[in-house]
Amino acid sequence: MQLIFLGPPGAGKGTMATRVADDHDIPHISTGDIFRYNINNKTALGLQVKSILDSGELVPDGLTIDLVRDRLGQEDCSKGFILDGFPRTIAQAEALESFSDIRCVLNFSLSDEIIVDRLSGRRVHKSSGRTYHVLHNPPKVSGKDDVTGEELIVRSDDQVDSVRKRLSVYYEQTAPLKEFYQNKGILHEVDATPPPDEVYESIKTILAET
Repeated sequence: MQLIFLGPPGAGKGTMATRVADDHDIPHISTGDIFRYNINNKTALGLQVKSILDSGELVPDGLTIDLVRDRLGQEDCSKGFILDGFPRTIAQAEALESFSDIRCVLNFSLSDEIIVDRLSGRRVHKSSGRTYHVLHNPPKVSGKDDVTGEELIVRSDDQVDSVRKRLSVYYEQTAPLKEFYQNKGILHEVDATPPPDEVYESIKTILAET
């Protein structure tokens, strides 16, 4: 089972990917997590990625492709995987075909205003990546991580202006992937507006039929 989850930032791809990964015992591979690992550990790559993300732009194709190719070659991907956040461009999608066999792509759709609300209210525990939302998933103590009690942060790319810029970049560079995978007959639409359990049931239906 080799899956791609497409959709704008804040559409819930990561949450749903985690649930599918748990149910099918396959890894959920998020390029965002790979980037944040390097940023938090202040590697040379991390410093480069941080500068790019802070500006609201996307990490260059070549760099991202190399990271993903290496990750998919690891043993835990032998039964399949879920890609979340990759590919982002047609060039990445074409490169992916050279080292994978994708048969199902889920495209999550959500309005821009809901996305801005979701992301601008997001709070993150920096060292672990645990995520909260001031309205929809608040921590037990405002501004504090439930596990460590440490301060939560607002990521620079979750600021309202940055979110809108990310959406603009998404529509320009990533949205064309819908047509790319539609033409291959493997794209399936997922309405990400309902509550998470309803969204997950629709995903289970799609996976059972593919």
